[in-house]
Amino acid sequence: MLSALAIFVVQLLYVPVVMMRTILAVKGMKTYSAAVGILEGFSYVFALGLVFSDLTNYLNMIAFGFGFGIGVYLGGLLEERLAIGYVTIEANIPHKNTELIYKLREAGFSVSVSEVEGMNTPRFRLDCTARRDREKEFYKLISHYEAQAFVASYEPRNFKGGYITKAMKKRSEIFFKKKKQEEKVEK
Repeated sequence: MLSALAIFVVQLLYVPVVMMRTILAVKGMKTYSAAVGILEGFSYVFALGLVFSDLTNYLNMIAFGFGFGIGVYLGGLLEERLAIGYVTIEANIPHKNTELIYKLREAGFSVSVSEVEGMNTPRFRLDCTARRDREKEFYKLISHYEAQAFVASYEPRNFKGGYITKAMKKRSEIFFKKKKQEEKVEK
């Protein structure tokens, strides 16, 4: 019974770790992915070792399966909560809603506006790239000001230039400036 509980707990930890390693690898964060992979390897060998040590113990196999399934769910929640990376959001609206555009920019979103040719009438497209943890906020603002908007989002693999890159550079400069000040205080 104790080994089944250990297998279950290890699987609860193992599967989210696998998901995080995969996400980090897909996002090009090789070093972090490799570090997480080490933890993944140890937990995998441990859990499987317990299962294979006694193949007549069906409770261990059941614990492995349930731990895996619940671990997938927990890994999904973790990934959603961390929201690593960026998202590009396109909103297609029927008219140029300057109040919406102003509110989005006031909230710190970079918004590019262009007139596009719709099926029967001209429409306006808003393009924004933001951190993934702000995607729901963007959708909420769009829904409030343009309930009939068509909105689609996707994750860019790479990007260069623009508002986000400048903001990232500025945050980086602030970080290093703060770090230098902390080092001076320590001396």
